[in-house]
Amino acid sequence: MNQLLPPVQERPEPTTSPDALVTRAEGDSHRPRFHFVSPAGWLNDPNGLSHWNGVYHLFYQYNPLKAVHSRIHWGHATSPDLVTWTDAPVALVPGDDADAADADGCWSGVLVNDNGVPTLIYSGRRDEQELPCVAVGSKDLTEWVVDAANPVISAPPAALELTAFRDHCVWPHPGGGWRQLIGSGIRGQGGTALLYESPDLRNWSYLGPLIVGDSGDRDTTADDWTGTMWECVDLFRLEAAGGDHEPVDPDVLVFSAWDDGVTRHTLYLTGRYSGTRFERTALHRLDYGGRYFYAPQSTLDARGRRVMFGWLQEGRSDAAAEAAGWSGVMSLPRLVSRSPDGTLYQEPVPELETLRREHVRLDGFVLTRGDRRAGLLPGDQFDIVADLHLEPGSESELVVRATDDGAERTVIRLSRPDDPDADVTLELVRTASSLDATVDATSRSGPIRHVDGQIHLRVLADHSALEIFANGQPLACRVYPTRADALGVEFVGIRGRVHVKEAASWLMADIWDAPRRLWPER
Repeated sequence: MNQLLPPVQERPEPTTSPDALVTRAEGDSHRPRFHFVSPAGWLNDPNGLSHWNGVYHLFYQYNPLKAVHSRIHWGHATSPDLVTWTDAPVALVPGDDADAADADGCWSGVLVNDNGVPTLIYSGRRDEQELPCVAVGSKDLTEWVVDAANPVISAPPAALELTAFRDHCVWPHPGGGWRQLIGSGIRGQGGTALLYESPDLRNWSYLGPLIVGDSGDRDTTADDWTGTMWECVDLFRLEAAGGDHEPVDPDVLVFSAWDDGVTRHTLYLTGRYSGTRFERTALHRLDYGGRYFYAPQSTLDARGRRVMFGWLQEGRSDAAAEAAGWSGVMSLPRLVSRSPDGTLYQEPVPELETLRREHVRLDGFVLTRGDRRAGLLPGDQFDIVADLHLEPGSESELVVRATDDGAERTVIRLSRPDDPDADVTLELVRTASSLDATVDATSRSGPIRHVDGQIHLRVLADHSALEIFANGQPLACRVYPTRADALGVEFVGIRGRVHVKEAASWLMADIWDAPRRLWPER
């Protein structure tokens, strides 16, 4: 079930009072408690992610009126530690004037520091057109004024037949001025990132496509199909571990593959950015959850860490989300670093460990076919860490969110082929995750690199949000158990021998302890 976004922004009227919408959202058992969620209503892409004067700022696509993707605002929250968040005033509101460049929505973009002036570059939507817009903020980033010259680019390149034109990645150019990528797609060819330059963030010159994908190079159902348009492009460089400043293939171009209104999955290219081109080396899947980790954005914090958030889309129907009063979850913040083979290594930021509370630890044990081992804390809000050794030809499962009778259960499966050099397969099996037949129950899977079958596994469950990390490769997804006893956790042996060298689990604390408001005040 892919998320189909409407091509035109409507102007909905609120169907309930703000307080009632928040109360309804807070009462939903599927609502996460230590992931960031909006006060209520609709949330999608992370925007303007930054570490500004020692404070983390997370802006996001937000509809405070109801849980539908319509007439998008920019929500805003701040954090000292990437764990606890405070709602800040809504940063951008669609223009009241029907002729305003953002009259029908303030779509995704970024925050940059323009000689001390916080500046947002975002896609303003009017009717069916999205064009780049600018807003400048106060020093504390709580008040924003849109530029009178918006849109700052009046039209897409006329010489290209484009599928779409939106979302921004902006950085200061070493030679002076600014560079910008805008997500797009060339009809009949594939997705692309269009490159621009500017001396002042207002006057932009088109330099050409940075790189163009090939939408016909593989089956459109493939997990790494690059789509007909690239959303939310993000270009950055990662240094190798140990401080090597000239690693092989140091540049990374992240994009979310989109096709005719359907959000597919997020991918990344490794290669080398130079001048006006990106020379690709390889294509990779960013997260094995597919569309469940979409439109990510990253930033460097003051410690030099690359921090990334993504949008965890819903796996239930639009009608169910609207009835619940909220839609969309922000992923946990991830640290992104470079593996020795040049791919990305992803892990939750260590600050999240401050939320750990009651815990248990299991000593090592061996699983063979039919073995079952409980002992980890049951729950719907937990953090599990396990180190395993899978012998060739072995397979085991970690079952979570299981009912006493097994009618509902979510299965995390690790399988190692007989070939000792082949990758281990990580699979999330959701066929019995929910007794609600309307939710998405498709499985997700992908290969895990390893050394002699050693797997470091981490699983964080937060009601309907589930994030799995195996040797630095993530799989994010959503699950919707219907029964209150869907709390059980156990290891199961399927075939061969799997040595669980150590396992531990913690119950996780809430990060929200006070009523929230749809329209936060200063």
